[in-house]
Amino acid sequence: MSSSEIQKTRIIHELQGFIRKLLQDPKILEQSLDIARRQLSEGAREGAMARIANEISDTTSVHIPEDPAEHSEADKLFLQVLKEVIDEEQALY
Repeated sequence: MSSSEIQKTRIIHELQGFIRKLLQDPKILEQSLDIARRQLSEGAREGAMARIANEISDTTSVHIPEDPAEHSEADKLFLQVLKEVIDEEQALY
């Protein structure tokens, strides 16, 4: 297996674990969206993703490292999708 395939497999496993957490505790998704809405609407978008990650880690069973340099590909993907959802919501208004 190539290193690219190994990395893809690792990301898939991380996402499976995350989806499992969401299914076990659906409030995580609602809380994460609320956190992202608040952080992204406060005007200071710089550093918002790190603040979102930290608050999600502090208030849910999802752990995202404090240092953005330590975020896994799955962490980055989750945070990016949260941002996209919030941006789409805001574009509707």
